[in-house]
Amino acid sequence: MALSRRGFFKLSAAGAGGLLLSRPTGARAWQSKAPPDALGCLVDLTRCIGCRKCEQACNAVNQLPPPAQAFSDLTLFDRQRRPDARALTVVNRYHSGRVDAQGVLQPDYVKLQCMHCQDPACASACITGALSKRADGAVVYDATKCIGCRYCMVACPFEIPAYEYQDLVTPRVMKCTFCAPLLADGKVPACASVCPTQAISFGRRDRLLQLAHQRLRDQPARYTPHIYGETEVGGTGWLYLSAVPFERLGFLRLPGRPLPRLTETLQKSLFSYLWSPLVLFGLLTALYRRNQRKTMPPDTSLTPPPGGAA
Repeated sequence: MALSRRGFFKLSAAGAGGLLLSRPTGARAWQSKAPPDALGCLVDLTRCIGCRKCEQACNAVNQLPPPAQAFSDLTLFDRQRRPDARALTVVNRYHSGRVDAQGVLQPDYVKLQCMHCQDPACASACITGALSKRADGAVVYDATKCIGCRYCMVACPFEIPAYEYQDLVTPRVMKCTFCAPLLADGKVPACASVCPTQAISFGRRDRLLQLAHQRLRDQPARYTPHIYGETEVGGTGWLYLSAVPFERLGFLRLPGRPLPRLTETLQKSLFSYLWSPLVLFGLLTALYRRNQRKTMPPDTSLTPPPGGAA
């Protein structure tokens, strides 16, 4: 039976899928590596006024280059921004249609930074251990271990890690570190310490979830009934409350399962059956080449024409 190129790849994929669905003897199910007593932050977006003090504090504590526009320049809200190598947190403005008690349209402001996932996909994807999850909950980066593969940028569901493309000698992956040096000294992250409206609450993640649920119970008309980050991708260190559905504020709809649960299971399955993919691929390649020879037209360039040579 002839095997087409498309059929070859379909069969290869099916074989690989079969390997992943089966589990080698002695293999253990994936287990979460989330620290049991992680720190976190709860951002109450109904309290955020878009002052950008958090951006300024982040810039100072991380010794980042001065911004092209002053932190007092609110014209930046005319465009949507993302964290990058020079700004590890940014605040964006949204017009969601929310109105106050007087019927006046009100803007919504959203602070973005690394979410410090309970089971971070970036750390799981990092092949050198340059990214890791600390016991206090911070996802930190070690530039001495980084080889610049940027797998973390691909793996992050929130598209947060940024690369210093402008640095041709010693580029780094840049992202919020949860002010890890401050946490080590028992201090509060810089952004949380300067927020004038106390929109950012800092503490143990389980206590923050209790606080968030209490606010939902006490003021159900004030909030949409969801805590973003409680279950998304297995839970994040940064949690959010909002007056409007999160989809209106640029938040992504993400699965509740930790992403490393899939990727690490995939890796372990392939490594456990290392010989199987190689043998399968070899057999399929041989089969494909054999069928190619069978279906290839004969070479008539050296065959004399009927009746002898011309």
